[in-house]
Amino acid sequence: MSKLLLGAVAGTALLLSAPVFAADLNEPIPQAPYAPPVTSSAFDWTGAYVGANVGYSWANQAESAGKGHDAVVGGVFAGYNYQMPNNFVVGGEGEVAYGGADPLATWTGAVRGRAGYAFDNLLVYGTVGGLVGQGEMKNNGTSTTRTHVGYQVGAGLEAALTTNVTARAEYLYTGTNDRDYGAAGGQGDLSGNAVRVGIGYKF
Repeated sequence: MSKLLLGAVAGTALLLSAPVFAADLNEPIPQAPYAPPVTSSAFDWTGAYVGANVGYSWANQAESAGKGHDAVVGGVFAGYNYQMPNNFVVGGEGEVAYGGADPLATWTGAVRGRAGYAFDNLLVYGTVGGLVGQGEMKNNGTSTTRTHVGYQVGAGLEAALTTNVTARAEYLYTGTNDRDYGAAGGQGDLSGNAVRVGIGYKF
């Protein structure tokens, strides 16, 4: 008799506890609070860009005629940068520039590689590449045109002013072959130094 009574009590307790277990199963599992993804606020230099520059060049490009060639220079450029995860930036740039002063006016086209390091919105870089240029020497009513080939090497600092607008300052040295301009001025080249400032738009 006692065994039957104990069994009945146990069965009743089990039936009474079933709704409690069911209620526990229906309760939502606590979720960890939502954490938004971490994003970097640093400027990203990756992308294509275009721009224009202006500056001053100086050289002794007409040595046989005893004349130097100091001139205002200006040009347009376009290129592409790629920023690596370690903040190193590499890229390439093409440029067309003009400089005019007595006795030698020049048109040049250059393609240069760039490599540097980004400190957020500041980029310190070096650049080197090849150049083809055309010089026109005028002297005593005579005008002669010659084509030159050479190289450019330099360094600069570029700053991102906004998401799309950048400003730069750079130094470039240009070295080219000598050409004979004859009666217009003797030997001449497009070699020289230049300092320039520029503004760019990054896409």
